[in-house]
Amino acid sequence: MGLTKQYLRYIPGGNFNIITSHPCNTCFVTLEGQEGRFIAVGGCEHIIIWDLRLGEKAQILSGEKAVVTAICASPNKRHLAAGYSDGIVQIYDLKSSDVISVFSGHRTEVTTLVYDSFGHKLASGSKDTDIIVWDTVAEVGLCRLTGHKGPVTKLQFMKNQQILISSSKDTFVKFWDLDTQHCFRTLTGHQTEIWSIALMKDDQFLVTGCGDAELRVYKLSFRDPDKENKNPLENLTTRLEITSLEDEDDSTHPLQCNKAGALLRGGRGRVISMFSDASGQILGCHGTDAQIELFHFLYDDEAQTRLKKRLKKEKKKAQSEEGTADEPQNAELSLRDEVKRLPSIKLSDKPKCFDLVLGNGGELRVAVALCNNSIDLFTAQSSKKDSEPQKLRSILNQGHRTEIRSVAFSSDNLAVVSGSAESVKLWNRPSQVCLRTINTDYVLTTVFVPGDRHVLAGLKNGKLLIIDISIGEILEEIPAHTTELWTVTLTPDLRGFVTGGGDNTVKFWQFELITDEKSESKAKVLSAVHTRTLKLEDTVLCLKISPNGKFIAVGLLDTTVKIFFVDTLKFYLSLYGHKLPVLCLDISSDSTLIATGSADRNVKIWGMDFGDCHKSIFAHDDSVTSLQFVPKTHYFFTCGKDGKVKEWDGDSFEKIITLQGHVGEARALAVSPNGQFVVSCGADRVLRLYEKSDQILVLEDEQEEEREQQEELATGEQTVIPGQPGLNLPSKKTIGSEKAAESILECLEICEKYKEQLAEHAAHQAASSQTLPIPNPPPLMMALQVSTPDDFLLETLKRIRPSDLEEALLILPFAAVCDILQSLPNLMLRGDQTELVSKISLFLLKLHYAPIIANQTLLETLEKLLKFGNERVKELRDLIGYNYYGMQFIQREVESAEGVQLFRDATIEHKKSNKKRKQREKLKRSIMVLS
Repeated sequence: MGLTKQYLRYIPGGNFNIITSHPCNTCFVTLEGQEGRFIAVGGCEHIIIWDLRLGEKAQILSGEKAVVTAICASPNKRHLAAGYSDGIVQIYDLKSSDVISVFSGHRTEVTTLVYDSFGHKLASGSKDTDIIVWDTVAEVGLCRLTGHKGPVTKLQFMKNQQILISSSKDTFVKFWDLDTQHCFRTLTGHQTEIWSIALMKDDQFLVTGCGDAELRVYKLSFRDPDKENKNPLENLTTRLEITSLEDEDDSTHPLQCNKAGALLRGGRGRVISMFSDASGQILGCHGTDAQIELFHFLYDDEAQTRLKKRLKKEKKKAQSEEGTADEPQNAELSLRDEVKRLPSIKLSDKPKCFDLVLGNGGELRVAVALCNNSIDLFTAQSSKKDSEPQKLRSILNQGHRTEIRSVAFSSDNLAVVSGSAESVKLWNRPSQVCLRTINTDYVLTTVFVPGDRHVLAGLKNGKLLIIDISIGEILEEIPAHTTELWTVTLTPDLRGFVTGGGDNTVKFWQFELITDEKSESKAKVLSAVHTRTLKLEDTVLCLKISPNGKFIAVGLLDTTVKIFFVDTLKFYLSLYGHKLPVLCLDISSDSTLIATGSADRNVKIWGMDFGDCHKSIFAHDDSVTSLQFVPKTHYFFTCGKDGKVKEWDGDSFEKIITLQGHVGEARALAVSPNGQFVVSCGADRVLRLYEKSDQILVLEDEQEEEREQQEELATGEQTVIPGQPGLNLPSKKTIGSEKAAESILECLEICEKYKEQLAEHAAHQAASSQTLPIPNPPPLMMALQVSTPDDFLLETLKRIRPSDLEEALLILPFAAVCDILQSLPNLMLRGDQTELVSKISLFLLKLHYAPIIANQTLLETLEKLLKFGNERVKELRDLIGYNYYGMQFIQREVESAEGVQLFRDATIEHKKSNKKRKQREKLKRSIMVLS
């Protein structure tokens, strides 16, 4: 058996050109104590935090492979929750950029995330129609709420009640009681999908947006909670019937939800997104047009002032029309008194999503992520009348506005050029920063001119651009072809280039220097002169000149590749075998192999000497769009419309590795001249850079990892427990939970064998008069630095991720459950992991209640657990109480000594100020009446 061939692995080297990706929303975050300056957006699998003042990336929160679909900042501004397309929810620490919690419970992509007012609970909604509430402190799922028949679009926590409000594409709005984990009210008045909801003005109003031009507003209130019942939700579970929004005769329901009116939008189409600020005063929404509409929900005193003005105007109008009129008595506030429409924000392109924050002085900042891969920041004064929003700044230069169609490396491997439908951009590879932007028409192909000071760009209209990248200008525009210019390649002598287009011609060009008549210095500038033309029978899609300069290979629309002599342009070979047109081809550095990629999803490797097909490989699940050899090797890279980027061995015809590809189609790729870097572009508007590392890659190991990934995709089902078919946990079986269960079983097996060794040692010790050495612990116990089986079990349980613990315990057989239960009393006696041991005890008892109580041995174990658990929990409760009152005593001492108040609640102060303002207004009215 020969030695296994080894390769060096290409690893991700960074993403650039992406400013904001489409599926994810935007969110203001607080960094360095500054609010309204940093905005978090999704950047494919990563989260990018932009500094809006400097227009630079302030931080990148790295993800894995799934695309970010939803983000939400915690109320304490320390954490950021992110939902992904594979159903995973991760929580990041904004200071360290580390992942502190991972939750796995959804089967499809997460559509919305929301924190409660304290940040202790996180609710996530998904396309699988489920809602999961997570405990961010214990890092476990609390409950799974099922009831919607369509994807969940938005979630909102009520601030003062344990209520979660959800909307869905099934046209329903549901109210969930988190104490009983049931839906107690459903609003059914909508005719189309509900795309977003918002709670305004301290949960007094609920606003819903659907497919029409209205924003429906409902007034929420609880029916006499202080007089009739201390807890207004106590009897909600007895009223589970669906209550219609239009039926207002349900006056006995604890939660009153009455329609207050509707806000008419000026925008067209459905509501795409709707957000409010943290205080619930400003509401913003947008549809399918290029504007964001803003509404200001006023406080009661401001609404009363608007009501008085309105009544006064109506009275004057009535007097002018009829001569005399009585003033309306007992006029009540209406929606037009409590809501003020602010000037709309006009945008340059359609908005994708936005977020807003309200400052202390009434300054409103709105950050808008546009569909053209850019971010705009606007400011407006909510307190000033007729204050038009102003654009502060934009982030534009760090990305293309449209999809990228071509990429190319410079000869020194330091620069990358990319072309799209609107511009050509020059990028610095090490820093991944855009250096130049040149506005052009639709670009199909780009290539660096020798010397790396100029770029050739082929356009969709057939023109060829010569661009000077040092000054960022177009030197010359040459009408090279009458239709699309599909490909440009340099000649091996670097003195010219060849173009191929849709007009069935291949044209040869020679570089030359001409005098610039426009400049005063009469400097020489680069130009090109047409030398020869090769006419063909069909459209030229790709071409390449062999490195030895003898042959030129041309891929045609008729599915063949024709090879000609370069010097005489005579026909040499025809490579036929593809069933669909050849979209890309390349020739190896030694001019012995030619590889072709076609729309029939196959890659064929041919010999240049006789034109024989060495191998036909089914390479991609869709059309192969680009192919390029690694210089001085027979390795080559391909990308396709399936979004994948793959490396192949042209000698053994084996796939080396599948790199992390694009979301959607992959359009083009380029390999650096030294073979160390690969860059690819795709429909997700991201340039992905791959770098060759020192890691050795073995094909067998890589194939095994791909098989494991396929198995991982199939393990997202719910775990079924015999005898408990209705068990609906807020988690799902993953590879992590399966590995955790395997580690527990391995731990129990090692502990049992070690206990047998200790028992044998004790028996020999009793039989002999000499002192025998104690057996050494197993290697795994020594690696974890534990000496007893109980310590080993506890250390194994501690190392399991909290979100995987319950699923791991579900997988265990009952014999293993009995072994764990018998070890728990000793672990409880330790007193250092009381919460973990109590959690495991309660979960196993709930899971296997019937067989446990039928076992007399386990009953004795449960009695010990009950006794020891009560003691340890009482000790913890006393400790917490002692610390709490001790901290209160220290606070009073500091306050009396320093003369200041610590930890004063701003919301209480705000309510007090509102109360004082109301009292002043009431006093003024009484004075006016007396006068």
